[in-house]
Amino acid sequence: MPLYEHVFLARQDLAQAQVDALAENATKIIEDNGGKVVKTETWGLRSLAYRIAKNRKAHYVMLDLDAPAPAIAELERQSNINEDVIRFLTLKVDEHEKGPSAMMRRGEKERERRSDRGDRDRGERTEFRAAREEEVE
Repeated sequence: MPLYEHVFLARQDLAQAQVDALAENATKIIEDNGGKVVKTETWGLRSLAYRIAKNRKAHYVMLDLDAPAPAIAELERQSNINEDVIRFLTLKVDEHEKGPSAMMRRGEKERERRSDRGDRDRGERTEFRAAREEEVE
């Protein structure tokens, strides 16, 4: 069967449980039509480049799919009908990416960089304070 990546953007005012329910609904549509969902990633609430239907942010969800074309057509039809989904994109791929996607790896790198920088900043501040106290005395 062909391989696909399906990314959809859900409205910003939805709770995380509702976004998870949308992903489960997409999984059910694919499985009912003879396909399977290989991986589901929730990228979280992210800012949009421009406003879409009065939304400045959206919940991003990516699904790696192994499904026939009619299953993808049904998923896209249901996504068009659903008011909670503000945008979606389905791409046919040669193979699925192993491990976490680029978006998930990017988030991990940013967290690591912030934690490293935070430790260094605190160290510099204490050194600055110690030097400042010596000058005052």
